[in-house]
Amino acid sequence: MSSAPSIVVIGGGPRGTGVIERIAANAEELYGDHRLDIHLVDPYPAGGGRIWRPDQSPLLWMNSMAEDVTMFTDETVDLDGPVVAGPALDSWAEDVRAGRVVPSADPDVLAEIHGLAGTDFPSRRLQSAYLRWTYDRALAALPPGITVHEHRTTALAVGGPRGGRQHVRLQDRAEPLPADLVVLTVGHLDAEEEPEQQRLSAFARRHGLVHLPPDFTADSDLDALRPGDPVIVRGFGLAFIDLMVLLTEGRGGRHENGVYLPSGREPVLYVGSRRGVPYHAKIGYGWTGERPAAPAHLDEKWADELLGRPGPLDFRRDVWPAVAKELGHAHYHRLFTAHPERTALAHEVFAEKYAAADPGSPELAGLIAEAVPDPADRLDLDALDRPLEGVRHASPEALQEALRDYITADLTRRHDPAHSEDLAVFVGLLTAYAQLVRLGDIGGWWHGFFSYLASGPPGPRLRQLLALSRAGVVRFLGADLTVETDEEHGLFRATGATVPGAHTEARALVEARLPDPSLRHTASPLLRALRDEGAAVTDTGLLSVDPRDSRVLDRAGRPHPRRFALGPFTTARNSGAFTRPRTGGPAFRQNDAAARAALTFLRDLSCRGRLAS
Repeated sequence: MSSAPSIVVIGGGPRGTGVIERIAANAEELYGDHRLDIHLVDPYPAGGGRIWRPDQSPLLWMNSMAEDVTMFTDETVDLDGPVVAGPALDSWAEDVRAGRVVPSADPDVLAEIHGLAGTDFPSRRLQSAYLRWTYDRALAALPPGITVHEHRTTALAVGGPRGGRQHVRLQDRAEPLPADLVVLTVGHLDAEEEPEQQRLSAFARRHGLVHLPPDFTADSDLDALRPGDPVIVRGFGLAFIDLMVLLTEGRGGRHENGVYLPSGREPVLYVGSRRGVPYHAKIGYGWTGERPAAPAHLDEKWADELLGRPGPLDFRRDVWPAVAKELGHAHYHRLFTAHPERTALAHEVFAEKYAAADPGSPELAGLIAEAVPDPADRLDLDALDRPLEGVRHASPEALQEALRDYITADLTRRHDPAHSEDLAVFVGLLTAYAQLVRLGDIGGWWHGFFSYLASGPPGPRLRQLLALSRAGVVRFLGADLTVETDEEHGLFRATGATVPGAHTEARALVEARLPDPSLRHTASPLLRALRDEGAAVTDTGLLSVDPRDSRVLDRAGRPHPRRFALGPFTTARNSGAFTRPRTGGPAFRQNDAAARAALTFLRDLSCRGRLAS
């Protein structure tokens, strides 16, 4: 009797877990009682993988509330396979408290689960327990003929002919692992240093300085940052928030009643970025009332028309106008339906004229000015993107005060339902992200803008940032930050456009951001080998995949019959492997399509007796 067909899933985090969950959901329909071996390869525990591993600081939080996190499909997901309902994170915690679920978790994590409310921001190690439970539930749902084998190691390369079995070389195994199909779900990538980072690292070595290149903050060598020393931090997103927490509370400081009490072990963080402001706080209230029809402008017809054009797409020219109109549709629908006292035109009249106007046209701008008297109630995406554009302050101290006012105003607005059009724009961003997946590689600006506006830190973290600023532990450098090297004095020097003439010198520089998800600079031997063998890679370094089922494309545009890839390193990247309930979950749709394609392929091969060795 021949051996069972096999799938090797490389990456055991939430994306790999999601693929196995979809295999379990579709197996009865598409695979029957055939045998199948699934080999899951990851050096970190299955379920959470590296980013969501259990052994990390309890100070590191998710940037989503517990009620906004699910790993399960619902009727809003556009998929061909069956919906298999499951609990969102807050409901799962209720099941744990009621004894209906017994998770695999340490006592400290169990205590956190027992105290979790839906509007709390859980720790990442708590999320790890939820993801592990989701993984175990997916295994239990597999039919008897499908078995999962875990390999706690690293995959180094995938080889094999297009028409035959693949071979996955593992770090600690002499013989390669045979596979009829390979699914790459490796998540965020480590990177080799790009030329600019190599130059900065070499400068730091010459002068005995500290340079921490882009990395996962939890894995960075923060011990190299000495108490009291100035540290230039380039980047003001979620990686900065993690850095801020680990270097303050993580070193014994405390927050009490809005005041930070330092331990004396903190460095002084001088932070700036292109925008010069932190990501917007997560919205602190839920949706009520009528929802707009979505997508209103980014529909399949629009995407088909774009994809039918000759030549590459230019995001700003070809895509952004329609995205901006979609976000405006969400904003103004909410404004007219929830806050009509701030409008001056009948909603039906506005909606008809808005739909007919060309994106970015003077007619559209005039309509909005007529219908929404207060400019503060209009959606200005340029101002949201660059709030310090053209702003100048006479001194660094003036900037500190102004930015504290800006952050305070942002916190107030993001927690005030009177501005619920902001929540509508957030939902519109999720809708847009799901639609733009079809377009492939549209460049990095959109993903950064989405994260800045829709995936910012919890409100409590920004309140802590304010306290740290008042305590002098964090200092703001403003927008358009540049960092130079001074060979004569052996120092890094940072300047920003917001305070002309001001500069900051330091012996330490931290790049507070994740490495770019680029195969051109990846440190992964697996993905380097895939790239060098002939897989198609875009100009920005993303792995090209078929948007229909996530099969890897070669340089001629042909999908590989036996290789799939899903995640942020691909042209089908999206906003995350898990999502808010009832928001369509594009990752869930991709997982389902890949699982169905894999099961169908293996069933057909098995039935024809053509499983090659």
